[in-house]
This record gives sequence, structure tokens and C-alpha cells, in this order.
Amino acid sequence: MPKPLSLTFDPIARADEHWKQRWGSVPSMSAITSIMRAQQILLAEVDAVVKPYGLTFARYEALVLLTFSKAGELPMSKIGERLMVHPTSVTNTVDRLVRSGLVDKRPNPNDGRGTLASITDKGREVCEAATRELMAMDFGLGAYDAEECREIFAMLRPLRVAAGDFAEE
Repeated sequence: MPKPLSLTFDPIARADEHWKQRWGSVPSMSAITSIMRAQQILLAEVDAVVKPYGLTFARYEALVLLTFSKAGELPMSKIGERLMVHPTSVTNTVDRLVRSGLVDKRPNPNDGRGTLASITDKGREVCEAATRELMAMDFGLGAYDAEECREIFAMLRPLRVAAGDFAEE
């Protein structure tokens, strides 16, 4: 639900006008500012949906990743790799899920130093319920249709490739 409008102008467009006057035209400034603001908006909307489940979006992503795995479990290192986060962040995320009863941890029998995280039945239930709600609100992207969402994905892909997230096929 949109919040009441407080400004009668687009502050990012206004900043862009001032930027042009002071330093010249730099379209990347207004683009990054728009992307960062969009990220704030989307994270707030998505977190509001998952919060009643005791989740943040990061914890939700970890649960989803575990549901995608064949056995419902993955090494902690693989979770970090797939979610593209630091090992410390993975540990914090998984530990919170363990405390909530949504995930279990155990030593990895295939790696003496590693740990496996596995989703619990409660974790699966919470993941399914949160996913239904997130899908119902289009993950906060209801202002766009399916084709526009595909375009956003395609437009941001080269940035992710350039950052080394993955290699182009």
C-alpha cells in the first residue's frame, strides 16, 4: 500500500538537475540513487511480510535455498557461495534459523571441518507460508508486469557478471 505523498517533486530527479549544474551530466548518479532507493523500498516491503514468521529476507533466502536442495541440506560453505555472502553472515543467519527451530546443524560427514545445515519440517512450513505471501504481493514489484520484471533482471545481469557473481555461459 503506497504511503501518503509528502513531496510534490522527485527528489532524485531534482538531485540530478543540481548535479548537472555543478558537475555536468552523470546519468549513473541518478541510476544508482534510484537503485539504492528501490532496494530500500523492496527490502522494507518484503521484510514486513516475512517478519511475522520470525524471518528477515536473508533468512528466508537461506530457507528457500535449503528447500531447493535434494536432501533439504547443504554445507554452510555452499550456502554462502549460492547466496553470495560472507561465511560469518551465513553462520549468523543459520544460527538464528536454528534457534527458531527452522534449521538443524550437524557435522558434515564428507568434510571433517564442515557443517551441514538442514531444513526442519517447521522450516518447510514457514518457508511455504512466507512464499505464498511474498508471491501474492509480487515480492514488492507489483508496479511492474512480468515482461518488465524480466527486463529488470536482464538489465541488471551484466552488472552481476562484471562483479564476478558468475561467468557468462
